[in-house]
This record gives sequence, C-alpha cells and structure tokens, in this order.
Amino acid sequence: MPADYSVLMSVYIKEKPENLRRSIESMLAQSVPPSDFVLVCDGILSDVLYSVISDFSGRYSFINVIQLETSGGLGNALNHGLGFCKNDIVARMDSDDIAMPDRMKRQLKALAVHEADIVSAAVEEFKDTPGDTGVFRVLPETHNEIIEFSRRRNPFNHPCTVFRKQRVYMAGGYIETKWFEDYYLWLRMLDSGCIGYNLPEPVLYMRSGREMYKRRGGLKYVSAALKFRKKMFNEGFCGLFDFLYACTAHIISGIIPGRLRMILYSRLLRK
Repeated sequence: MPADYSVLMSVYIKEKPENLRRSIESMLAQSVPPSDFVLVCDGILSDVLYSVISDFSGRYSFINVIQLETSGGLGNALNHGLGFCKNDIVARMDSDDIAMPDRMKRQLKALAVHEADIVSAAVEEFKDTPGDTGVFRVLPETHNEIIEFSRRRNPFNHPCTVFRKQRVYMAGGYIETKWFEDYYLWLRMLDSGCIGYNLPEPVLYMRSGREMYKRRGGLKYVSAALKFRKKMFNEGFCGLFDFLYACTAHIISGIIPGRLRMILYSRLLRK
C-alpha cells in the first residue's frame, strides 16, 4: 500500500482560526501521516490565521506555505498548490473540516485495491461538534455507478478526495467554473478513462449549517449552475433528460428559502 502522499489545502481570510487549527491537526494525526503538506494562502490573511499557520509550519518542516497576493478562487489556489505537491498521490482537505484518524489509511488502501485514480468517501455533516446532526452524504461506490450518477450530481465529495496528480494534469487541472470547478474536473477525468471509487463509510466530518446551504441558493448561484449544466450538455457529459432534470432541481433549490433548502438537502439528498 503506497504511503507517501501530499495534503493540499487552501485557506482564505474569512476562515475561523480555530477551524483551521482543528483541520490541520486532524491530517497531521492520521494513522498514516503525510510526508508533504501544501497550504495555499488564497490572498492576504488575518494576523491570527498567519499565527496558526506559523505555529504548524515552525513545528513541521514538511509543511510548505504558498502565499498568493490576491484571492483568485478555490480552483486557482488548488491549481497553484498542486504544482508544489511532491507526491503523485494528493489528498484534498478543506480548512474547516475534520478528518477521521484512519481516513488516509482507508483511502490509500482503496486507491491500491481498486487501481483507482480518484477515491472519495461518504462524509458526515456537522454544525458545531462532530456527530451533532446525524446527516451523511453517501455516494455511489463502484466506477460504473459513479459514471451514471455524475450525469446529474457531483459524484465525489471534494473535501475528502484523494487523486493521482498526473491524471489531474492530463485532464487539464481545475478550470474556472464558479462553484463547480471540482465537478467539472471529475467529469473530464472520468471521460479520459480515470477510474473512480467511493468508500461507503464516512472518513471526514464536513462542516455544514445554514451558511453552507445559503451559498447554494440565490439568483447568482442558479445562474452559475445553469451555465455549468449547459456546458456539461454541450460537451457530452449528460443527455437531454439529465440536463433538464438537473436544471429544474437547481432552479427549485435555488429560489426556495434557505431554511427550506437545508431541510430539502438533509432529508432528500442526504442519509
């Protein structure tokens, strides 16, 4: 089982210092620890965030801090950071989530056993404390199921994906597609022949709550979603029925009140 991997994380000024600290700690405490950690500062951060980062980088020599002068969005930050990752196996991690201690052990094993290029897993959502919602996002497990699912919904949980860097480069890397950079990358990777796999059990606690669901509503989000779905259809990643189904779902989800959207996601799109 390969053990050398890089962690790729991006952080921006609005992140809470305590969330960043817990997120980094959870990856450093893995049962199979990383040998490389690339932390991209997406624009100028607050002094307190820099203090957290300095604390870790001062204690762990393999943490490589990359400073971007201006914030260009998550996709741009990850593309930039990917170039500094020393290993071909890269583990994504968001700056406010918490990885379970055996996350990487299980995902590295799945990567080898299934000869996969992308491995994700189920996630357990939380608001304040891990385990406080009982809401899970579980995705199709096998490659063929993932292909079918991808025509309507994102087939991988981005915050806990592990992928092969060279296959990402072969697919063109993250391309600016507001709010859908990761989805578009997975579609291109799968289309180029990459093998995907999802662990059915959670490996990560993903921070949710009203703010997360609020970001998935409003006219700007709906407009971006419809634009992306049109791109998917034009490039042959979905058929007409899948296109119409997904567009309808985005419109309904985008225009309803945030509280109702949160209920819709947790009861119909989660477990």
